[in-house]
Amino acid sequence: MLEHDLFALLETTADAAFAVDQHGLICSWNRSAEKLFGHPASSVLQKPCSSLFQGRGPEGTTVCCQDCLVLQCGAEQRPMEHYDLEVSARGGRRLWVNISILLHRDARSGRTLHVHLARDITVRKQQEELSGKLLNAARDLTALAQGSGGSAPVLPLSHQEKNVLRLLAEGQGPREAARALHISDRTLRNHLHHANRKLGTHSRLEAVLLASRRGML
Repeated sequence: MLEHDLFALLETTADAAFAVDQHGLICSWNRSAEKLFGHPASSVLQKPCSSLFQGRGPEGTTVCCQDCLVLQCGAEQRPMEHYDLEVSARGGRRLWVNISILLHRDARSGRTLHVHLARDITVRKQQEELSGKLLNAARDLTALAQGSGGSAPVLPLSHQEKNVLRLLAEGQGPREAARALHISDRTLRNHLHHANRKLGTHSRLEAVLLASRRGML
């Protein structure tokens, strides 16, 4: 396949797709990439992708740099797993994307391109972060409660009330939890109201923390 055929094909994918050459310079940028990252193709072509994205991995380490591992793996024809990357978009906003890499060798010139297919996972990362904070807070409360007097009695939660609190503890928002349980937003609010009354709490966060601490979820 020739490069211009590849670039035309990438315009048909819903993924943000762009290709870089062996020097890390961007040589194609589809409409989905423009929408996701906010940069028009005219402003990024022939620019180094490392300085554009300033990408960091989940541990906060710098991934996008001049000696990019993706380019090194491509030069050595080594397979690459898809990976998560926090990147800079237009205006300085940061977002998380999951990236898959495809190697393309032009049939005429012999030039090898590294095709990046990116999809937005920012919401998933935010939910994971919230879930981690909730679990850490629950552990902290449990540790503080050890050695203290007995806890005040609470009424048992219904099966659906537990399901609601469990989904919230996993980082889902109320609307996402309602969809997952196939109930209306109003019904979910009613379950939260009853759960708070039974637990003696005043918010969904307090209810999640107390129910987690008592092993009710």
